[in-house]
Amino acid sequence: MDFSYEALEQLRRHPAWRLLRSKHAPLVAGFLHRAFIQQNNRMLAESALAERLEDELYGLRQAYEESKFPKRAIEYLDDWTLPERAWLRKFYREDSDEPHFDLTPATEKAIAWIASLAERSFVGTESRLLTVFDLLRQISSGAESDPAERLEDLNRRKREIEREIKRAEGGEIQPLDATAIKDRFQQLVQLSRGLLADFREVEHNFRKLERRFRETVARGQRTKKEVLDISLGRHDEIAESDQGRSFGAFWDFLMAEGRTEEFEGLLDRILALPAIREMEPDDRTREMHHEWAEAGEHAQRTVRQLSNQLRRFLDDRAQMENRRIMELLQGVERSALALRDAPPGDRDPVAEIESTTAEINLPMERPLFVAPKTPVIRPVVLESGDEDVDISRLYSQAAIDPSELEQHVRRLLETRTQVTLGEVCKLRPLKQGLAELLAYLQLAADTFHSAIDMDNPETVTWHGTGRRGEAVLRSARVPRVIFVR
Repeated sequence: MDFSYEALEQLRRHPAWRLLRSKHAPLVAGFLHRAFIQQNNRMLAESALAERLEDELYGLRQAYEESKFPKRAIEYLDDWTLPERAWLRKFYREDSDEPHFDLTPATEKAIAWIASLAERSFVGTESRLLTVFDLLRQISSGAESDPAERLEDLNRRKREIEREIKRAEGGEIQPLDATAIKDRFQQLVQLSRGLLADFREVEHNFRKLERRFRETVARGQRTKKEVLDISLGRHDEIAESDQGRSFGAFWDFLMAEGRTEEFEGLLDRILALPAIREMEPDDRTREMHHEWAEAGEHAQRTVRQLSNQLRRFLDDRAQMENRRIMELLQGVERSALALRDAPPGDRDPVAEIESTTAEINLPMERPLFVAPKTPVIRPVVLESGDEDVDISRLYSQAAIDPSELEQHVRRLLETRTQVTLGEVCKLRPLKQGLAELLAYLQLAADTFHSAIDMDNPETVTWHGTGRRGEAVLRSARVPRVIFVR
């Protein structure tokens, strides 16, 4: 973290920092802790929360002066949900018309920091050190990609377990003393409380995803494909992030078959220990795994709400598109009725279409890869050629300019809807013979919308020169090609 002056000055705008600076921080932190964190309430209805706060304010007004808290409870709750504070989140459930409230992750962080300021009669350090070493071993073993190193580590752990089994068979057992048990149990309780806070932050991240999705869609007209790309892309962004992967792994581990029964059995054995009973743990400790499941279900419910929002949006978009289709069909009907009453002339267009054929691209029509042939160069001696060769023919080659031919066809299509290749060649006779005719065919295939009639071929003629330089009339029989505007 950056602890520069500029970074900390920017961090002062964080809702948690604002809560600590507020003049009503004792009221806000204490009341929200008792209402939400202490009882593990993920949400509370407005009426129930306002009633609790009104009772809290009544007691404070009796103990202090009346002017210390002049507002009503509902006004304080609304103030705590304002964007400049953001200590509470106000929302509506799908099955209720009454507003509900929930803590924000920033508020929970501030309350946790306040709780850490209290003095503790017992501060355990051994369990944390052992946890650090255990995590180091897990990281080192899990990150090892060499099979030999992994096998050596597994054999070392196997030898340690075998030695411990032998000591147990010989009656040498060293159970944990009361101090070590309390140390580890205290860390267990802290981790369980921290997991609940993590669940609230994960749920908050999914809500931000839903809000960004709605804002993106509301800012512009987007197609179904674009909406799906945005939604699924951002959903994958959360799911594939480090936090999302960790949450998914935790949820799968907690929901595995037999995991709850194993956890309850271990927890009952631990709570029955004399050292743990001396610490007098609260009743929530026995229900910690149920609280995890409930908090995780809230995060999963947020994901389902996002999916429902997406489905409803797509349904609305489909209805809009169907309405547009019906408007187009009604427009066609009105045009048809108008043409029935006033038929157009012979050359007046009734309707226009972009193309008479559909462009179909089949993904499987691509040819398979063919390895290039390696030329074999034979070691022969080059022979000198004949020097008395007339090379003037190399400089007298005629080039075909397809752009000129294309302009000629387009000028003809300006005054008519279609023209055949034979008509094109009659209005502008071929000058370069067969090469120019092939250029027209290439334009018909690549540049223009055209139709080819194989059943009715036509003959194209042009004037050329014979072998002795005399003028001759040449012709070619080609399929009937029709250029369409």
